[in-house]
Amino acid sequence: MRTLTKLLFIQLVWSVPLMAQEKDNSFSLDEAIAYALEHNYEAINAGRDLVDAQKQKWETIATGLPQIEGAVSYQNQLKQAQSQFPSILIPEQFLPPGVEQDPNVFVPIIFGQPQQMNATATLRQQIFDGSYIVGVQATQAFLRYSRNFKEKTDLEVKTAVVEAYGNVLLTKENVLILEKNKKTLEDNLYETKKIYENGLGDEESVDQLQITLSSIDNQLKNARRLEKITMQMLNLMMGLPLDNPTVLTEDLDELTQQQIDFGLLDTQFLLEDNTDFKIVKNLNEQRELELKLAKSRALPTLNAFVNYGGLSFGDNFTFFDSGQDWFGFSTLGVDLRIPIFSSLGRSASTQRAKIAFEKAKTQLTQAQSQLMLQHESAKSDYVFAIEQYQTTKDNLNLAERIENKNQVKYAEGLATSFELRQAQTQLYTTQQEYLRSMVDVINRKTKLENILNTNQ
Repeated sequence: MRTLTKLLFIQLVWSVPLMAQEKDNSFSLDEAIAYALEHNYEAINAGRDLVDAQKQKWETIATGLPQIEGAVSYQNQLKQAQSQFPSILIPEQFLPPGVEQDPNVFVPIIFGQPQQMNATATLRQQIFDGSYIVGVQATQAFLRYSRNFKEKTDLEVKTAVVEAYGNVLLTKENVLILEKNKKTLEDNLYETKKIYENGLGDEESVDQLQITLSSIDNQLKNARRLEKITMQMLNLMMGLPLDNPTVLTEDLDELTQQQIDFGLLDTQFLLEDNTDFKIVKNLNEQRELELKLAKSRALPTLNAFVNYGGLSFGDNFTFFDSGQDWFGFSTLGVDLRIPIFSSLGRSASTQRAKIAFEKAKTQLTQAQSQLMLQHESAKSDYVFAIEQYQTTKDNLNLAERIENKNQVKYAEGLATSFELRQAQTQLYTTQQEYLRSMVDVINRKTKLENILNTNQ
């Protein structure tokens, strides 16, 4: 009994990680998008850019706040400089031993002690600077741009994942269809060869089927290669290792049905919600701030500082001894700078900034019209994709019926191999159109959703 319990426990321990691993490798389309938004390489770096913008904002703000810095300097004069003075002017206690007072004799004298240390702490405060005010506004604008760029990156990642996910499903379905077509052709070719060998058919029929079979076989080999490549592309978009055993839980036809939403066509298009429009507005705001910065260069700047320090001297390095003398000093200062004349350089800079701002406003107006047109185009493309899907689905049923009838007629000798091949070729073309139409519905809906930014 104990042995059985132990075996059950071991099986449970091994099965739990395997079940978790299988779950982690299985993704619906929504799960794949959610995973990619967290692990895609571009999404990760866009998130880092957003954090960097937040740090840059505080870095700029901090330049206008009190700044304190300390400085310590130490000097050891290995050979002190000497000065010569008439001995008559030098107090006797400073004269070298044996030297008498004589107004005509110059005596070399060394002033000060060979070692000294200076320690200072300085507080600086910006009182007024127009460029600082504009700089703080610019960091806030850059932070908004970084948020919008992160949003834009997420939409691009979503689009890439949807396309890659759809392509994987398409290639899988294509492989199944081609395998079925190949099996049918092999059966036809086998029967036709038997008929020909018995003298009841012609060689041309065998050759026609052989040509069709060779073409389908090549397409199948290529589809199997594409199946691996498209899966690797999806893994790359999701931030997974290329050879990760990813399992897709969606069915292409069911997923297509889920993506048909005519209510999306009635959703109101708000320019303020569109990510591209937000980014163009950021550019417009940036140009306006550059104009303000150019104008601010004509304003005065005012800064203040106060420091306190100590100075100490000695013949030896005793500055950290308890009895060492330190002589304090302190300074308070104000620095006012007023721009007076720049040979019209500031004026030219301001005019250039004004021109750039006017261009940005024009680009904003242009973007409004372009986005309105893109919205209408995206709606039209989405409707066309749905209509095309429904049409190709009906056409596929018709093509299958035609091909089946020709199969029966060919078997009964009422249709030639050329007519059968025409029906088969028409079926194969319709199959590919049907698969592509389903992927188009999925992709067109994603494009329309991105323009409307319905996931914000």
